[in-house]
Amino acid sequence: MKIKKFIFLIILLISIILIYPKEVLADQELNELDFEAQINEDGSMDVTETWNIYISETNTLFKTFEKDKSKYSGITNVMVKEITSGQQKEFSQIDEEMYHVTKDCFYALDNSKGNFEIAWGVGLDDDSATKVYQISYTVEDAIAKYNDYAELYWKFIGDDFEIDADNIKGTILLPSNANSKDEIRVWGHTEGLNGEIYATAPNKIEFSINKYSAGNFVEVRSLFPNSMITSTNRTYNYDILDKVIEEETVWANEANERRESRERIGLIITIILSVIAVFLIINVIKNILKLLKMEKKIKPSTKLDYFRELPYEDATPGEALFVLTTGANKNFSSSFSANILDLCLKKYLTLEAIKEGKIAKSDVIKIQLLDKNENELKEDQKITLDLLKKVAGEKKELTTKDITKYLQKHQSELNLINKDFSDTIEKQETQKENYIKDNYKKMNQYGGVATLYIGIVFFSIPFGALFVEEMGVSIYSILGIAIPAVINMIILAIMSFKINVFTQKGIDEREKWKAFKKYMEDFSLLKDKEVPALALWEKYLVFATAFGISDKVLKQLKVIYTEINDMNSAMYTYSYIHIMNSVNIGNCINSSVYSATGSSGTGAGGGFSGGGGGGRWPEVAVADAKI
Repeated sequence: MKIKKFIFLIILLISIILIYPKEVLADQELNELDFEAQINEDGSMDVTETWNIYISETNTLFKTFEKDKSKYSGITNVMVKEITSGQQKEFSQIDEEMYHVTKDCFYALDNSKGNFEIAWGVGLDDDSATKVYQISYTVEDAIAKYNDYAELYWKFIGDDFEIDADNIKGTILLPSNANSKDEIRVWGHTEGLNGEIYATAPNKIEFSINKYSAGNFVEVRSLFPNSMITSTNRTYNYDILDKVIEEETVWANEANERRESRERIGLIITIILSVIAVFLIINVIKNILKLLKMEKKIKPSTKLDYFRELPYEDATPGEALFVLTTGANKNFSSSFSANILDLCLKKYLTLEAIKEGKIAKSDVIKIQLLDKNENELKEDQKITLDLLKKVAGEKKELTTKDITKYLQKHQSELNLINKDFSDTIEKQETQKENYIKDNYKKMNQYGGVATLYIGIVFFSIPFGALFVEEMGVSIYSILGIAIPAVINMIILAIMSFKINVFTQKGIDEREKWKAFKKYMEDFSLLKDKEVPALALWEKYLVFATAFGISDKVLKQLKVIYTEINDMNSAMYTYSYIHIMNSVNIGNCINSSVYSATGSSGTGAGGGFSGGGGGGRWPEVAVADAKI
């Protein structure tokens, strides 16, 4: 892997970590949700909810109450106001259900689904902000009165509420003081088992939950002296204490079993994570020692601006491309067109653009194979020639369309050719003492392990957060894995970049190829340029095609060698320059391979979006949040 890929992945990872906490996860996020409830002597309960909420691209917030006569008889006296920055702004009430409520307006009525709903317009369709709202209402007959106790049994948040909250707290005031706090019995129910509830005074109950996750209900149950309630429509002529204690004992035991099970699982996970962390820390030490012992990155013996001739005379396009890219590009398809031009120059074949009338068809090249001894060719050149012979058959001639058709029917053969070509180039460069294949394997090994560490860090963020929240796993156990994994990833990326895949001889040759490429690109701009014979540029154009700069070079040649503009198909002094003058041979020949494999195609992707309960996007329906 190249170091650029590692840098990109590291930047992506850091971006995910930085963005992760809020905005990416939700379009609404409650910083704090505060309930203040006053129980009245008539059995009603006045509730004020304060929503300190981050909102993005949302025009309406809402809360619904499932209607249930056995729990309460109705919701009245609804008011909504904004109190951001301490300035109060009361919203205007409307009597019509709206999916998108007008900004600074609210409604409180039975909705089309049969539930009572409070919804208000926030007007942040194309914007985001942190706002503070107060919603107040009266729950009629919220208290049930029994012979021995009065009971509050109320879900402040239902399990369909879909907005996360950093903190939830609540205060419930009784109509009068009990003789002592001991006369007030309280229980809190939530699926996350992460809340606390206490009777903190003879007339006060307080509860709190940290890191509330959407989809978990928050329910309070309390028994207090029935003498505090003078009248309520929910009066029952029997005792309730024993039944409540029996129910709560069963639920408490179940909750304790779940909590203990989670603690056991959390302990096991913590131990496993600790072992992994130790292993990763040991690897950090080992990798640092390896890095310190590594040889320095080899640099060119001489830095070159331009090199005005081929680095060595019998170079092939595949070898040149391999060395220029430091071993990254050894694919048969990449140098296919340049190999054909090279074979044409060496008189193993001829090229001709197929014409209709006087206009050349720019997508078809005719190739005529010539009889010539192949012993002078290098192995990578023979691979190209062998493919052309297979396609041509006994006719000894073929077109680029014939190559496409052949490879479409023999795609597995192309894979074998690619591998054979790659292995051959590596072997040739090893024999020339340019390339160290074992170091290439080590480089890939370091890159592969570094990629594994990227995966570890990437997945440890969401899963680690889940373990911390749900299993009580220490955040330090997660950091104990994430931090050394990041360090290992960075060290291995540096090691992969630092390892010398090429020898000093190979690096010096690469410097010459780089300078030769630059010379071809800037030839017409050089003040002290020598003008090589045009025939020499035929050879240079082979490598310009391999490097993907043939069009640029040919444009410069037309300026220096004006006779190119007068060439025609009858002038065969130059084997293919006359064709390149009207046809992009490189694209034409390479496309025959790409068309066969489909690698020249393009793809398209799409996105999707969804809503979160408690808020409405401008055009996307969302689920209700029920209490």
